[in-house]
Amino acid sequence: MSIKHLVSAVAVTAVALTACSSPAPTPETGTPAGGGSPAASVPAGPLASLNGVLRIGTEGTYAPFTFHDPTTNELTGYDIEVITAVAEKLGLKPEFFEVKWDGIFAGLDSGRYDTIANEVSTNDERRERYELTAPFSVSYPVAIVKADNTAITDIASLKGKTTAQTATSNWADYAREYGATVEAVDGFVESVAVVKDGRVDFTLNDNLSALDYFSTTKDDTVKIAFDIKDRPVTQVFPFVKGSGLAAEVDKALAEIGADGTLAAIGVKYFGQDISK
Repeated sequence: MSIKHLVSAVAVTAVALTACSSPAPTPETGTPAGGGSPAASVPAGPLASLNGVLRIGTEGTYAPFTFHDPTTNELTGYDIEVITAVAEKLGLKPEFFEVKWDGIFAGLDSGRYDTIANEVSTNDERRERYELTAPFSVSYPVAIVKADNTAITDIASLKGKTTAQTATSNWADYAREYGATVEAVDGFVESVAVVKDGRVDFTLNDNLSALDYFSTTKDDTVKIAFDIKDRPVTQVFPFVKGSGLAAEVDKALAEIGADGTLAAIGVKYFGQDISK
């Protein structure tokens, strides 16, 4: 074969190989240049940074929001089911990391996980520091005391009293605001235990948590002394500032609100929709 014919053959072969190969994806869309279907496994926008997994910090000990089913030992609860439904809407796999409350925001700040599903209440500090989603539940504070306690009947009666709270919670902030001294505990169950033991006078918590506690334990050694219905509390999923992820989750929350999923989860755990 002459050199001229050899060069021609190589050129034809190169053209054929180019025509048979797939075009390179563009970095902006994840779609092959020149057309084709979008790559389903590569979400666009802020979700692309998650690599298909939504990592979630949670206590796993705060029923009925995040706890282990006593029969199966599987992690479940209102917050767990809501964030799982959100992840599914976004095409993400939820992955949970169980952490004590007082260290839970440190894990978010360090990037160990992407958000927290643990009845995180809104407050000024969190609004300033994090991207917060729209609320997915609404509740109000209640004061729990020993059944024979007649001294605590309203907010004014909390002044000078002692309370058991997780140190960095909204409930601890409220108690200090009302003039009480806070003794730190790990969680809600522990706070009720020290009230029962008489080591503190009361504990503040979410009315939904309290109602679940009384309905599941039938404990008559403690009671709800009073509630604070004029101070409603909204719960959200926090994300690191600048991530853009809260807005994406808001879209999914709106979808599960519209299709009835969010209300159904509320009915499952509380007998009613608690998202409004």
